Amino acid sequence: MHASALCHAAALLLLWGELGFLCLAQYENWPYPEGYPEPEQEQYQAPQLSPDTPKIQLRLAGEKRKHNEGRVEVYYSGEWGTVCDDDFSIHAAKVVCRELGYMEAISWAPSSKYGRGDGRIWLDNVHCTGKEQTLAQCSSNGFGVSDCKHTEDVGVVCSDKRIPGFKFINTLTNNIESLNIQVEDVRIRAILVSYRKRVPVTEGYVEVKDGGRWKQICDENWSPLSSRVICGMFGFPGERKFNTRVYKMFARRRKHSYWDYSVNCTGNEAHLSNCKMGQSVVQKNSSCVGGMPVVVSCIPGRAFAPSSMTGFKKAFRQEQPLVRLKGGANIGEGRVEVLKKGEWGTICDDNWNLLSAGVVCRELGFGSAKEYLTGGVLGQGMGPVHMNEVECSGFEKSITECFFNKESLGCSHEEDAGVRCNVPAMGFQERVRLNGGRSPFEGRVEVLAERNGTLQWGTVCSEGWGTVEAMVVCRQLGLGFANHAFQETWYWPGEVTADDVVMSGVKCSGTEMSLSHCQHHGTNLHCPKGGARFAAGVSCSETAPDLVLNSHVVEATTYIEDRPMFMLQCAHEENCLSSTAASTPANSYRRLLRFSSQIHNTGLSDFRPKAGRHSWVWHDCHRHYHSMEVFTHYDLLSLNGSKVAEGHKASFCLEDTECDEGISKRYECANFGEQGITVGCWDVYRHDIDCQWIDITDLKPGDYIFQTVINPNYEVAESDYSNNVMKCRCRYDGHRVWMYNCHTGGSFSAEQESTFPGLETNQLSHR
Repeated sequence: MHASALCHAAALLLLWGELGFLCLAQYENWPYPEGYPEPEQEQYQAPQLSPDTPKIQLRLAGEKRKHNEGRVEVYYSGEWGTVCDDDFSIHAAKVVCRELGYMEAISWAPSSKYGRGDGRIWLDNVHCTGKEQTLAQCSSNGFGVSDCKHTEDVGVVCSDKRIPGFKFINTLTNNIESLNIQVEDVRIRAILVSYRKRVPVTEGYVEVKDGGRWKQICDENWSPLSSRVICGMFGFPGERKFNTRVYKMFARRRKHSYWDYSVNCTGNEAHLSNCKMGQSVVQKNSSCVGGMPVVVSCIPGRAFAPSSMTGFKKAFRQEQPLVRLKGGANIGEGRVEVLKKGEWGTICDDNWNLLSAGVVCRELGFGSAKEYLTGGVLGQGMGPVHMNEVECSGFEKSITECFFNKESLGCSHEEDAGVRCNVPAMGFQERVRLNGGRSPFEGRVEVLAERNGTLQWGTVCSEGWGTVEAMVVCRQLGLGFANHAFQETWYWPGEVTADDVVMSGVKCSGTEMSLSHCQHHGTNLHCPKGGARFAAGVSCSETAPDLVLNSHVVEATTYIEDRPMFMLQCAHEENCLSSTAASTPANSYRRLLRFSSQIHNTGLSDFRPKAGRHSWVWHDCHRHYHSMEVFTHYDLLSLNGSKVAEGHKASFCLEDTECDEGISKRYECANFGEQGITVGCWDVYRHDIDCQWIDITDLKPGDYIFQTVINPNYEVAESDYSNNVMKCRCRYDGHRVWMYNCHTGGSFSAEQESTFPGLETNQLSHR
C-alpha cells in the first residue's frame, strides 16, 4: 500500500480497513531497487455523490461480534446514532456493507442483537433498492425522525471478502470555530535528498490536499503534539527534533502554496481532521510571514527502521516485552496480551477505548490506533485475564502504566480486547501478486525481481513450498491468513511473460513481512520442475482456526498401565509402540504412559483437514477414517532436550466432542461423516483409546519433559502456531508417574520457558 492509500485509510477513528502483515522480526534496510516503478493507482474509485446528498459516515459496533458484523451506526450532524429495524431489508444491508468496503451483505439482524446503542436514532423506515452508493440516498422518515427505541437497533453481517482496492475516505467536516473544513488527504513528502529514497518516509513536509492540489501548512501555532498526531497516522510511535536550519534555507529558495488553516492538536487524535482548525496567518499571496512549511520527523518502530535508530530505544521500553498481539492476520493487529508475574494474560474490554489502544500500538512500535476491538473478535485467549477497566491518558509509554481495576471478576475471554494499529507504508504489496485465480484471494504467486539489471515479474519454484511460505504471501498482500499452499498451478494460468522462475529454495519462518526476507537461493536459481504449471500458488482467507491443547486435562488424567502385548496388535501395526516391541513375546507386557487430550479450536474459522474425503484412510482396527495421518507428536525428553522415549505420529479422526454453550456440533467421525473441529468446540481423545500414550517400557526412573505438538508439520494454516506446543514436568520412579507444571507454548515469559528445554520451541523460526 503506498503512502496516499495509507493516508486515506488512516482517516477514521474506528477504521474497518486492512493493513499489511504479521511480523515479529526486525530488519535492517529495505530500499527500493534502482528503477523501481512508482506503484499504480488502485482501480477502486470512490462514489461521486451529488452536492445535496447528506454527508454521513458508517461503522459497525456492538457486543460479541466479528469484524464484519455489528450494530449499524451513522455519524451525522456531529454525533453518532443508530438505525431502527422498521422496514429494514437485505437491500439496505447490502448498501451498508458496500459503503464499508465489503463485497456483499450476508444477513441483517433486528431487535438490537449486538446490544443497544446510545444517542440519537438517526434513521427509521429505511427503504433501499440495493443500488444506492450510500445509505443517505435511501428513502426514510428523515434524519432524526423516529418513533423507535434502542431495543430496535438494526445490525448487519457482511461477507468476509472486501472490495479490492477499497479505500476509506473521511468526508466528515470539522465544524470547530464555525469553520467548514474538509481534509481530503494528508501526506509526508520527503524534501532532503537523504530521505527521498528511504522506505518508509520518516521526515519531510506535511502536506494537505485541498481542491485536488497539495499544499503546505504554515508552522504558526504548530506544536510537537500536532507532529505526534501526524507520525501516528503514518505508523510511527513518536516524533523527534530535526535540523530546522536546513529546512529554513530550503524554504527561502522555494515558493510554497500554503493551506488556508492553522492546526492545533492535543496529541491523541487519530487523524489530522480530528484536530482543531483555526484561521491561518497565511496572507492573501499564500505566504507564511515569519514562518515556514511544517516539517515532521518521525521515529520508526524497530521493525520498520531503515537503519540503526536510537530514537525508538530511548522513547520506548527495550527490556523483556510486556505486551504482545496475538491472533491477528496482519502486522499491527491482534488480541492484546500482557505479561504479569511471568505469565501472559489478556485485557478485559470493559472501558476499552481508542486512547488505551493507542498506548498499546505505540509501545509496540506502531503508530496510533485506528480501531479498538472488543468481544474477542480476534480470537479468545486461554490464560488469565490480567487487566480490567483500563483507563489511559494516551501518553503512557506502556499499557502497564495505565490505571486499571485489578479485580477482573466477571470477565471471560469472550471479552478479550484487541487493536488495529496504523503501520508504515513499506511498499511490499507492490512486489508480489496473485494471478489466474477465481477471486483476488487466490492464484499463482508472482514476484517482482531484478534480473540482468531490470525488474521483471516471475514465478516462485514450488519445491518445498508449504503453508508457512503461503502465510507470508497472504500477509504481504494484506489478504489475511493462508488457506492452502499449492505446488501445482496449471489450473491458474498467469501472465505468460511471468512464467519464468525468479525465486527458488524459499523457506520462511512465518514472521517475515515480505517473501524476499525469507531464505532463498538468491541469483543461484535451482528448480528442476520449472515454473509455469509447477509454480507456487496460494489461497488466502481473512480468518483461520487456532488449536490449543488443554494442559490441565493432561495433568489431571496421566497414569501408567501395564498392558499385555497380545492386546496391542492394532497399536503395533500403526507404530504406536517403541521399536523394541517388535521382539517382545505376545505374553509379555508393555508399560504405557497414558493421558487424555482435549484440543480446543479458539480461532475464528473451523479446523478442517487438508486432505479431501477421497484420500482419507480407513483404519480397520479403529473402524473409522483418518483424515490426517500426522496430527500430533508425543515425546518424552530428558532435561537437556534429547528424546528418551520414542514419540509417535498419532493419526486421528477429527470431530466435535463437546462445544461451548450455544454452539452446535458440526463434525463427527461415524458413518464417514465430515471431519473437523468447529470454532468454540473441542475434540477429546480419552486416555483409554489406542495410541493415546507413550511407550515407556525401556525408560529409566528420573525427571523428564513431556511434550505434545499439534499439527506439527503445519499442514493446516492456523492464526497462531506457538500455542500448538504443550510441555509438562514429568517424574517417574519406576512404579508411579507425576505430571506437573503443564503449560501451552507462549503462555510463560521467555525466562521461565527456558527452564523447559526440548526439541520443539515456541517459535516457527526453528523449523
